[in-house]
Amino acid sequence: MSSVFLEDLDADTYAQYLGREASTVIIPTGATEQHGPHMPLGVDAMLSSAIAAAVAEEIGALVAPVFSYGYKSQPRSGGGDHRVGTTSVSGTTMIHLVEDVVGSFLEQGFQNVVVLNGHFENYQFIYEGLDNAIAKARASRTSARGVLMSYWDFVDDATLQSVFPNGFLGWDIEHGGVLETSLMLLLHPEKVDMSRVVDHPPAQLTNYDIFPEDPTRTPSSGCLSSAIDATAEKGQQLFAAVRGALASALISELQLMAATRKAH
Repeated sequence: MSSVFLEDLDADTYAQYLGREASTVIIPTGATEQHGPHMPLGVDAMLSSAIAAAVAEEIGALVAPVFSYGYKSQPRSGGGDHRVGTTSVSGTTMIHLVEDVVGSFLEQGFQNVVVLNGHFENYQFIYEGLDNAIAKARASRTSARGVLMSYWDFVDDATLQSVFPNGFLGWDIEHGGVLETSLMLLLHPEKVDMSRVVDHPPAQLTNYDIFPEDPTRTPSSGCLSSAIDATAEKGQQLFAAVRGALASALISELQLMAATRKAH
């Protein structure tokens, strides 16, 4: 196959892939969410799609169309759902979307479904939907398997130390910061305007949430930390680390044969 993206394939080629042993589809998930004045609203979806494609090439998988809407942005991890440009779905909707799409892929014949999360707030709702879909599928067959991964969890300590030489403050505060901006500078440099980065100290956030959201509790930039130190070189380090670790984990967990990695 010339493309790992499912939407690029004709139905016959798709059916041939489904007939393989250990057929695997990766569903990237993201959000439509503000990422400060220097990056577009589609960052989460763009990054999860690009990483999914790179991993698919390594393990012989296909990549499904990305989920471009995610669960509500929260002040302590995404700046807040009140911000202009952030367009969200409810947790219930997210659960049902994942359950229905995963279930359809399994019914068509996929052995493995991997959901690659690119939006911090999505995780638990994807978990519920994926768990439900796999449970239903295994009621009639025993081979169906699912894996849920957030790509940032696969950045190793050595890469973290190199990318954040002054210390790493945590993934939740990285919204619109060095991680996402560096990856975008590598993968979509034309969509990043570093001259518009707002350089401010990391947000000082409470360890609890209040309702309704208070816009004054998070930086006006919409970012929770500064992206001033982001570079494409750091993006390359992060991308290489994540790609390799994700592929290795999936090959191990799903027992993918080495031959399938170059099959297409």
